[in-house]
Amino acid sequence: MPAFAYSAADRAGATRKGIVEASSAPAARALLREQALLPITVEPAAEKRSGSALSLPTFRRGVSARQLATLTRQVATLVGSDIPIEEALRLVAQQSDARAVSALLLDVRGRVLDGRSFANALGGHPRVFPEFYRASVAAGESSGRLTHVLNHLAGFVENRHANGQKLQLALLYPALLASVSVGIIVLLMIYVVPDIVRVFVSRGADLPFLTRALIAISAFLQNWGLALLLAIVIGGFVFTRWVRVPANRLRLDRFFIEHRPFRRLTRQHNAARFAGSLATLVDSAVPLVEALHAAAAVTPNRFVRERALHVAVRVREGLSLRAAMAEAAVFPSMLTAIVASGESSGKLAPALGRASDELQRELDALVSTLVALVEPMVLLLMGGLVLMMVLAILLPIINLNNLVTL
Repeated sequence: MPAFAYSAADRAGATRKGIVEASSAPAARALLREQALLPITVEPAAEKRSGSALSLPTFRRGVSARQLATLTRQVATLVGSDIPIEEALRLVAQQSDARAVSALLLDVRGRVLDGRSFANALGGHPRVFPEFYRASVAAGESSGRLTHVLNHLAGFVENRHANGQKLQLALLYPALLASVSVGIIVLLMIYVVPDIVRVFVSRGADLPFLTRALIAISAFLQNWGLALLLAIVIGGFVFTRWVRVPANRLRLDRFFIEHRPFRRLTRQHNAARFAGSLATLVDSAVPLVEALHAAAAVTPNRFVRERALHVAVRVREGLSLRAAMAEAAVFPSMLTAIVASGESSGKLAPALGRASDELQRELDALVSTLVALVEPMVLLLMGGLVLMMVLAILLPIINLNNLVTL
């Protein structure tokens, strides 16, 4: 049943907003009148495509990662209590204080009531529910372990959000320091340095190379600074459009996975994601091939995702998981070794879980080291640039003093 966002006035004249389910907009207005509310506006919670029953995703900015994790855990708890998925979605929508979340869940519920699977209903909002989310839900539905998979997804979204926030906070100070320093240096080069060096030029002194280089850079920024800024903006826009092409994105991701200094960090990150999701799905009794497809959707690197899907194909053909992963040549040797031991002992899920934890610990240590190095590197770089500017200005002054002494 479609969901409608409404704005109505109660008997006291206060404006109330919310979401209501009805077969049509007139039915929604009638339902509001039955609740002693005077409808002001009644609009579909999701805009309709012309000539299609599919609705456009309008919740891109309205649902945060934290809200996604919360609603996922709530739905998992209700489904685990033997409540049908459509009723669980309705209850979570009613309990949510966020209008966008309520509209989203009621729209998904309407698709489920139309006869679609839960995973297929989530596919109507790909910007809120990413590919790995929908693939995991589909695997959980097919295996009958939807509750377990939803709990894993909630933890996964929470951890990813927390790790992203931690990294952003760690890089915030170096980024601000670098931005302010670059801004000050550019302003000095444009407005201060020309006035200082003009004195040296007017005296006809033989300027050092460092000072001449500083004068040339200052003149370039004065004459071409805006053009350079415009070129950087256009270049960033063109690069963004170029990366959106699937073939180009695959080429770029392959470069990151095969070349230093990105190779180790990229492989650790993708392997940890892949192993953790595969462990949960295998532990949930999801067939291995389906679990591999769902785990492949978790990996952010397109090239690793492609190789992981190839692993699923090889396993379907009868090859062992260890041999297929070794053949893919994108996973750390430690992961393939643990997979081999898990296969031989018949305890693949626990082995994958241990491998995921170990990979995540190594990844966290590597990221912490890199973040710890960023701040001193920024300080050294900015300090070096300032030192060069000071030397470029002081050297001609020292030379002039020497000439006067002579």
